[in-house]
Amino acid sequence: MSKVITAAFETRRDAEMAVEHLVQEYGIDRKAVTIAPVAAENSAGIRTAGADVEGGHEKTETEGQPALAGKLRVSADVDDAVADKVDGAFATYGGKPVQA
Repeated sequence: MSKVITAAFETRRDAEMAVEHLVQEYGIDRKAVTIAPVAAENSAGIRTAGADVEGGHEKTETEGQPALAGKLRVSADVDDAVADKVDGAFATYGGKPVQA
């Protein structure tokens, strides 16, 4: 039996790392996983991370700013047998459970 597990992430990097963990470590089909903004607005998260920061601080000489308008939601349609692993992977990367 399958179920959808959903978590909210503060940065796109954290969301993508969680997805890669599911795909590479647990063999979950990438097509069974979605990343979307939690709200109606487009977003890259609520905190800068990854390419948005340089040496621990925000970049100062770039064109534009990342679309930091809200959290990101990652949903995975998985078998019950790996549900606990998915919850753990989401938690490892800062994902907070969300009711689907």
